[in-house]
Amino acid sequence: MKAVIYEHYGPPEVLQWQEVARPTPKDHEVLIKVHASTVTAGDWRVRSLTMPRGFGLISRLVLGLRKPRQAILGVELAGTVVALGSKVNQFKVGDQVFGMDGAHMGCYAEYKCMPQDGALALKPASLSFEEAAALSFGGTTALDFFRRANLKSGETVLVNGASGGVGTAAVQLAKHFGAEVTAVCSGANAALVRSLGADHVIDYAKQDFTTNGQTYELIVDTAGTAGFSRCKGSLADKGRLLLVLGGLAELLQAPWVGLSSGKKIIAGPATERAQDVRLLAELAGAGKFKPVIDRRYPVAQIVEAHRYVDTGRKRGNVVITWDTLAPDGQSGLADAVQLVAPLPSSMPGQSDAPAR
Repeated sequence: MKAVIYEHYGPPEVLQWQEVARPTPKDHEVLIKVHASTVTAGDWRVRSLTMPRGFGLISRLVLGLRKPRQAILGVELAGTVVALGSKVNQFKVGDQVFGMDGAHMGCYAEYKCMPQDGALALKPASLSFEEAAALSFGGTTALDFFRRANLKSGETVLVNGASGGVGTAAVQLAKHFGAEVTAVCSGANAALVRSLGADHVIDYAKQDFTTNGQTYELIVDTAGTAGFSRCKGSLADKGRLLLVLGGLAELLQAPWVGLSSGKKIIAGPATERAQDVRLLAELAGAGKFKPVIDRRYPVAQIVEAHRYVDTGRKRGNVVITWDTLAPDGQSGLADAVQLVAPLPSSMPGQSDAPAR
């Protein structure tokens, strides 16, 4: 099968086509024919090794010191089940599914094995594969942080970076759970976040939310620009700061903040849960959660898709479609490969674009 692999950390041009072995599902796994995937902030960070402050060496130890241990990126997908392990009883061949395998990645491939009890669910019939592929990353991240923060109906929530992949999910889910939502984004994205349910919108270019005199029970920072030192005055008594994107210093600061101020910092990677993916499917199927798609690229233009995400300007999600390839993964591929920039002989500097 064909897959998009990278053998070095660096800019989008490190991505290249390669023939790899088609995986065989283990006893409790399903084999999925991938129809769509996405380019998330996680894919950008892992590819470029651009990490929040303090996590550089730790990331190399986890991901691979000199080169990536996992050569295939892609944390979420939507596709069709084409084969079953011998002990699978939750899915059947032909099921249309979506989900994510964040820790293992591997979704930039024609086929991907996933455990039946992992973060995998049936695709809502009302959604296309492209829409379903964009459900998991932002949605499960927001759900995990809201769970850890014990979000309650009626609370006030501010989402900093509200127009990104996690931000658009956080706005919708906070509103679904009964919160009063303030979205912080650019003026150009104000209409988008209002359409997702935001009660109030702050254009960060015109107003600093930390100086408006308002306080919030929860502040969700998806942009990495609202650390505790900056927004502690905007947190209500017993308020919680959810650092979706935060550095090591903020993570280590969390216990002291809780002891000294009564406020709370919630940080660290989100946990993927099968129950959360199923909840997202239910909400999306009922029209209560909408995956926001900024751009769609055929997989042949994966480099261009990553270049766009590197700019930090994407709204919601960037989707990669695989259905431009023939069923055998071969027909038309020669032409498609020409659209993908070749691996350079000398490595350009790494991207330092902000994640959104």
